[in-house]
Parts: sequence; C-alpha cells; structure tokens
Amino acid sequence: MATAPVPRKSSQPELPGGSPSPDITPVFALKEVVSRLHREHSKVQDLLSSLGFALRSFTNLNQFLELTPLIASRVTDADGGALILFRPNGQMRLEQVHCQDSRQSQSVRKAMETATRQLTAATTVAGAAALTGSKLSSTLDNQVSHFLGPGMQLFGTAILAKNVERGRLYVFSHDPAYEWTETRQKLVRLVADQTAVAIANDELTVELRKKERLDRELEIGAEIQLQLLPRQCPKIPSVELAALCKTASRVGGDYYDFIPANYDQIRSKKGNDECRRWSITIGDVMGKGVPAGLIMTMLRGMLRAEVLNGHSPSRILQHLNHVMYADLENSNRFVTLFYSEYDAETRTLSYSNAAHNPPLLWQAATKTVKRLDTLGMLIGLDIDTQYYDAQVQLEAGDTLIYYTDGFTDAANQSGDRYDEENLLQDFQRACLHCDGPQPILDYLFGQVQQFVGQGRQHEDDMTLIVMQIQA
Repeated sequence: MATAPVPRKSSQPELPGGSPSPDITPVFALKEVVSRLHREHSKVQDLLSSLGFALRSFTNLNQFLELTPLIASRVTDADGGALILFRPNGQMRLEQVHCQDSRQSQSVRKAMETATRQLTAATTVAGAAALTGSKLSSTLDNQVSHFLGPGMQLFGTAILAKNVERGRLYVFSHDPAYEWTETRQKLVRLVADQTAVAIANDELTVELRKKERLDRELEIGAEIQLQLLPRQCPKIPSVELAALCKTASRVGGDYYDFIPANYDQIRSKKGNDECRRWSITIGDVMGKGVPAGLIMTMLRGMLRAEVLNGHSPSRILQHLNHVMYADLENSNRFVTLFYSEYDAETRTLSYSNAAHNPPLLWQAATKTVKRLDTLGMLIGLDIDTQYYDAQVQLEAGDTLIYYTDGFTDAANQSGDRYDEENLLQDFQRACLHCDGPQPILDYLFGQVQQFVGQGRQHEDDMTLIVMQIQA
C-alpha cells in the first residue's frame, strides 16, 4: 500500500489563515541601514555641536584650532586632517595635524611642512606677485597632494574671514575606495567656516583689548589734563571770576590759566591770595585729541616759566614762539594764544595776542562792547613774527570774556554757525540782566547749546572765562 507523502513544512512564517509570509530578510537589512545612518547622523551632529560649543566657550584660539582637523576628519570618516594658516606677510604655517593612525602622523606632518616650506620660498620677493589669491591656493593644493603621495584621497577648502583667505583645511584618507561625496565636502566646508569665525572673533578680541588699553590711556590723559587746568578761580582783589572748559573729546586742545605774576608771592606762606598781579591767558591748539593735548601741556609749562621772568606780554609771546617753533613746525600744528596781565592796584589790563579770538570787554559806563586785540601771528607759524602790547583801563562793573573758537564755530543742524555777532549780542544781554560772572557764564553756554540743539555733540572744545571788576 502506497504511503501518502508527508508535506514539507515551510521555513517561512505563516500569515493568518495558514498562508506563508513573503521573505522578510530585506526588511531586516533595510532597518539596519536606517539605524546605521541614524547613528552616523547623530555622530555628525554631536561632533559639530562640540565644535560649536568650543567656538562659544574657548577664549584661546589655539585651543579651538586643535579641534579643527580632528572634527573635520571624524565627521567625514577620514583618516586625518591638517590646518595651514596664511600670515599677512605671505608666510605659511602648519598649524595643526591630526591622524587616526598615530604611526602615520609623522610622515603626514613632514609632507605638509615640506609643501608649505617650498611654497613659502616661492612667494618671496621674486614670486609674491605671481602667487596670490586662488593661484596660491591651487598651487598649495598641488604641493600638498604631491608630497602626501598619489594614493591619498585628499580634499582641501579655504578658510575665509572677511572675504580674505586665511588658510586651508585639508582632510585625507588612505582608503582607495574612499570617495569625497558632496555631503562630505559640505561637512568639511562647514568646519572651515566655523574656523574662520573663530579666527575673526580672536582678531576682534585683540582689537577690543587694544581699544580698552587706549581708552584707559585716554582716561589717564584726560585726568592729567584736567589736573593741569585751574581747579578753581583765584581770589584777586576787586575781581570776580568764573571759568569752564568743555572738551569735544576726552583730551582737548583748549587751554586757560591763571598765573601769579610775582615769584615772591608764589613762594609766600600767605599763599596766592595776597598776589595783586595775575596773568590771565587762554589758548587753542589747532586740532583736538591726544596730539593737541600734549602740545597744550608743553605750552603750559613753558608759559608758566616765562611769566616768572617779568617780561611784557608781547615779549612772553615772542619767547614762546621761538622756543616752540621747531616742535610745532614738525607736528604741523599751531597755537593761538591771548596773554594778559591784570594789576589789581591800578585796574590795568596789559595784553598781547597771537591770532586768538579777541576777548570782548563790556564797559559798564557806556554799555558798549569792544574787542581787545593786537597784531600777531599764530605761535609756531613764523619764527620771525612780531607781537605787540596794548593796555586798557578797567572800571567797576566792567565785564570781560575770554573764549575759544568752539563758541563761534558751533553749528546747528542747518550748518549755520553761532558766530561772533551772536556771542556779542548774548554777552551784552547777559551783562544787563545777569548778576555776576557765574550766571553770565551759564547763560552763554546755555545760549550756544540752544542754538546748536539740545543733545547735539559739539565738534570742538569750548572754553570761556568771565572776569568782572567789582566796586
């Protein structure tokens, strides 16, 4: 009796109803591929996040540059990377080298150093003009590829900071089957871009530190200059004074001073209050800022020495011009200076002018204003220039203002200047309605600010002295 054949059991799992399922091996393989791609994507994200964290956190550029070839090779599954930076003088420097296989590190470093050294030699005086821009990068790429050998899969990209190529980032693999896909190239360029940001940030930090040092030096200069200007107006018999200097920048070129004209009185234990002869002077160095401030400081020292010699105002200006001429000529800067001496016993003001804005004298008896001026050129312009003396008798109620051109040159938004006529009219009005030098000074500064516009910065230093004769 024939035996019925036993049916062979299917190796495939059955679907509901007893029918076998299709082969699911490709499904498992696809899942593995997706899982591997996900892991690689996560690894790339983690590496780039680490580089971004370093960019935000590291204050030392060298620490960041150490990571650049490492991250670039890791995100592309390459064997290593190298970073070459360009210097402003045309020199090249191998900054960092990374190799997954430490045994190859020495040979790769040697190849990179040889390439940069030979190309640097080619870009000296004779060849610097020929190897610039893209041609320099292309030549460097060829040199690096040549010394690394034909079996190396190499990719290089530029490090661009402020549209200037600052170096090259190279990534390489010894695997003959390795391919530089578009994705891998983009990843290397992304690392290079972050490296460029790090270099630019470091340069900005260096510039910021320089600026902070300069700002501190300017603060010190401003403090010294402020200390050189009179801290307060002196007490002169039958005279009341008010003065103010506003600088357009931290260090200004305006100068004013009150100097006891008698050396014995300066040495007197009674102090300067007993001195009855005072020099009152105001000046302006052409320009502003630190150079003008330095010249102003030099002028102050020389003038104070000259005052003690007891010469006339014109002779003092003559001596200053002779002494300062060489220094001012070399600096292409000049000084305007009005020098006067007041004798409290005779109420006589003697003066001489070196092309400064003439002070305005309001005479109480006639209620009119006159300018106090003499012929004379700027100090430092002509060594042979002559200066002249003049005198004026002051009476009780007379008011005198010394000022710099920061007042008359102050401009409003339309470009119109305050000019001397406006100052003269406001000065007359102040003398009629203000009680004392300080209210007059405040009023005149207020008028200029109102003319210029509230909140607008003055372009030049502004200095004003108000002197009023008391009964």
